[in-house]
Amino acid sequence: MLKMSSPTKIAIVTGAGSGIGQHTAHALLQEGYSVVLAGRRPGNLETTAAKAGAAQSRMLVVPTDVTNPASVHALFARTMETFGRLDLLFNNAGLNVPPVPLEELTFEQWKSVIDTNLTGAFLCTQEAFKIMKQQMPKGGRIINNGSISAHVPRPNSAPYTATKHAMTGLTKSTALDGRKYDIACGQIDIGNAATDLTDKMKKGVLQADGSIAAEPTMDPDHVARAVVYMASLPLDVNVPFLTVMATKMPYGGRG
Repeated sequence: MLKMSSPTKIAIVTGAGSGIGQHTAHALLQEGYSVVLAGRRPGNLETTAAKAGAAQSRMLVVPTDVTNPASVHALFARTMETFGRLDLLFNNAGLNVPPVPLEELTFEQWKSVIDTNLTGAFLCTQEAFKIMKQQMPKGGRIINNGSISAHVPRPNSAPYTATKHAMTGLTKSTALDGRKYDIACGQIDIGNAATDLTDKMKKGVLQADGSIAAEPTMDPDHVARAVVYMASLPLDVNVPFLTVMATKMPYGGRG
């Protein structure tokens, strides 16, 4: 395959078929990036590309299962084959399972969240390192999608909360281990962005005191712009952690 002309920076966005991934992919495109769209559902990725209009010529759709090492390797190989370098990885792919009491959670439910949210981010980070440390000019940036759940849990959220706390550790280790390669790593912790996954917030969700309450949400474009800001910095500058949240969500002050 012939390489695309890539005078601008190249980004991979996982979980790009919907929600924050889709919004961020479009924001990066508007910033001048060429964007590789990765996700499990090819149709959703094609929709993300189609919404970009004429600019979709700078998008590459690569269906990917981030829990599968071979699939992740193929994603990064396809990116290099097409563009010849990688400047930004946004580890955004993630899933959750319906909230149930911890003692009723099945092993399969636990493993599905761990495999996607944590192992998937690790596999992508590892492949990004291999490219970024060797390309010229060397280096790049990795941004991990954390969550308010990286700080405090919701009721009945053990697997999701565990992965998001672990993502913080992965971010710190990645930032430290990447220094010698000019690889910067930061994390964006998001609270109640208005996506399909948070639609239930408007109807009411379980609170720590056992009550059910509706929660405010925010436009995911604010998250996308924050990712673009983090990505826009030179590699000798890093935002290790950034929190973007709906102002009145029940988080500050324990409620």
